[in-house]
Amino acid sequence: MGSADSGPVAFSYFKQQQQTFQPPLLANENAYLGDIASSAKNNPEKPVSCGLYRLEKGTPLVYEYAYDEMKIILEGHFDISDEAGKKVHATKGDVFYFPKGSKITFTTEDYGLAFYTGQRAEGSG
Repeated sequence: MGSADSGPVAFSYFKQQQQTFQPPLLANENAYLGDIASSAKNNPEKPVSCGLYRLEKGTPLVYEYAYDEMKIILEGHFDISDEAGKKVHATKGDVFYFPKGSKITFTTEDYGLAFYTGQRAEGSG
């Protein structure tokens, strides 16, 4: 519901984005990440961005989070570990929360695809 002085607030729709969106190369030769949408225009103080992350067999990706993020595994699998010693073999349907400050290592024997939502501006991942 919109507030009394601003009127109704419309949602955003991104038709067939998951089927057509190819994430760009993020790091190494095998880690791809791309934002699909962001709330930064409407909420610049607390933006939320979402998109797709794909990792293919090859170099592990070590990523230190400067923001909170949630991921759901859509296809394939990931082996995910952190500096605290936690290790998970992640498969389709698994959901993760990576808190700000966590340093995470992602690897895979073939490939993994995940949808993420992070508390950050678009393109600042």
